[in-house]
Amino acid sequence: MRRGYFSFYVAVLIAVVALCAQIACTQAAPPAPALKPASDATVLQVMRGVLFPASNVVFAAQGDDPEKVEKAEDPATATDPLKSVYGGWEAVTNAGFALSEATTLLELPRSCSDGKPAPIDQETWKQGITQLKAAGAATVEAGKAKSQDKVLDAADKVVTACSTCHDKYREKTPRCTP
Repeated sequence: MRRGYFSFYVAVLIAVVALCAQIACTQAAPPAPALKPASDATVLQVMRGVLFPASNVVFAAQGDDPEKVEKAEDPATATDPLKSVYGGWEAVTNAGFALSEATTLLELPRSCSDGKPAPIDQETWKQGITQLKAAGAATVEAGKAKSQDKVLDAADKVVTACSTCHDKYREKTPRCTP
């Protein structure tokens, strides 16, 4: 008789575990918290603070071979990224990382310089972000390969990425207005 109860309890235990697993699997995961910018920087300030300096390193490396650029007299205080402590090809590689990582900053809701919200949900904006990630990756590859030919290719990608958004949201219309 006891043996019958044991089988019954095991069956009930298995059923309860199965039911709990089913409930846990069907419940929706809590929504991820919405990402917010760490500051109230506008798109223009992100451009001037991160993208413009990083792009300038790429553009400078087109004409000046980073391998041959002489370090500044005091590289620790150099304002030219190619001549600084982390200059030369390392500056090119780091610029590529900055370009790629800055795309995340441009995907967050923030204002344009005129106070309008950045059009982060529009296809052209998303296309520009994708192109900028590719430009950053090409710049990293150029820096690691120490190849000016690859820098030229990366610079073209930077120009294309920037133009994608600037043509629509900056040059021909008021900022952030498609």
